[in-house]
Amino acid sequence: MTPPHRRRYRDISGHSGVAYYEPGATFIRIWFKSGEGYEYNEAHPGARHVAAMKQLAAEGQGLTTYINQHVRDDYAEKF
Repeated sequence: MTPPHRRRYRDISGHSGVAYYEPGATFIRIWFKSGEGYEYNEAHPGARHVAAMKQLAAEGQGLTTYINQHVRDDYAEKF
């Protein structure tokens, strides 16, 4: 069962490393299938990237590719 604050990533392609995400007003938290979690916010990598990542998360495709191509290690927190 998905915890209430997280949403299951739809993974339309079936090849994503993303398992869950949590959108917030100024951030998005992403949990990968490996168990690692990251927060991306307005400071790291910036509001434009966070908005794009929220959109891709809601669509259920392209999020892992976007992270790999545009933000990589520019995250605010790892958990």
